[in-house]
Amino acid sequence: MKVFIRIVSYPFALLYGIVVHFRNWLYNNKLLYIYKPPIKTIVVGNLSVGGTGKTPHIEYLVRLLSPEFKLATLSRGYGRKTKGFRMANLNDTSQTLGDEPLQYFQKFMDIIVAVDNVRRRGIRKLYKQFPMLQVILLDDAFQHRSVQGGLQIVLSDYGHMYYDDRMLPTGTLREFSSGIKRADLIVVTKTPPVFSPIERRHILSRINPLPQQQVFFSYIKYQTLTHLFNKTVYHHENFKEILGKSTEILVFAGIANTVPLEDFVQRNSKEYKMMSFNDHHNFSLSELNQIKLEYEAMRSPKKIILTTEKDAMRLIHLTLPDNWRSLPVYYVSIAVQLHQQDEEKFNNHILNYVRTNKANN
Repeated sequence: MKVFIRIVSYPFALLYGIVVHFRNWLYNNKLLYIYKPPIKTIVVGNLSVGGTGKTPHIEYLVRLLSPEFKLATLSRGYGRKTKGFRMANLNDTSQTLGDEPLQYFQKFMDIIVAVDNVRRRGIRKLYKQFPMLQVILLDDAFQHRSVQGGLQIVLSDYGHMYYDDRMLPTGTLREFSSGIKRADLIVVTKTPPVFSPIERRHILSRINPLPQQQVFFSYIKYQTLTHLFNKTVYHHENFKEILGKSTEILVFAGIANTVPLEDFVQRNSKEYKMMSFNDHHNFSLSELNQIKLEYEAMRSPKKIILTTEKDAMRLIHLTLPDNWRSLPVYYVSIAVQLHQQDEEKFNNHILNYVRTNKANN
């Protein structure tokens, strides 16, 4: 069936790819206007639709840059009900800001978090309101060619590399894989923590970076488990208090790629059941009731419900049923780590790029 669907949809994928390629050609040849921001900008994006780990990589950059520079994040605010430019504030929810920007705002209260589906307008408003701003992190903006990003970082999932992918709708590519040539840095994400040098060389040969491009490799670190209601936090070294080979876990998630999450749960549980929803999914009361029923049907005496931090952003402001308040619902927080041979070089590249801004010296 999958082969049949690919054959039928191939002409549409080809047509879509040609349209996007022509649009890129117009920008490359300066036939369409490109806004050049008066401030350092770092783009974190990908060639595919979701699932490469943009959110934890943005958070990595925030942790790296915020001790030294005044910075902001600017996202589209996918899934929000508001329009136009919006600055994050304490009254915001995922409905007004989007789940990922809300996550940035709640974790990093000392940075500026904003959303605008028109990126150049958002940059102008940020720079006007905060003239001392030194760098803006542009979340998922690699295809926003109307803005000239200062440093372009493109992510590709180790388990689903862009060079083996196809154009939408037969695959998940937003543009032909040749678009990778616009990247300054390429990060292969979600690799194993212990990574074979042979596999590394194989991927590098497939990417075949241009002389001016650099390639790095990162992996996921599971940092904390947090109780959704009482906010009790368990750090990695204390996971065994909640997880373990005697624990049965009901997992629900509305994210693009659940494979790393399922691998983590499988390693840390007796048994688990996965309930998957679309990326950025807004849960209805009937779906929450179904999750509760699935949990109650589990027979193990030690059992919990687990979701992701991004999903938690869409739950914390909901008026949840009273019978949910007694459930052991936890969300897991992740971070990314660059492999040892990559970390210092990557960090220095980012820091040196921002430091070269004359306004920052």
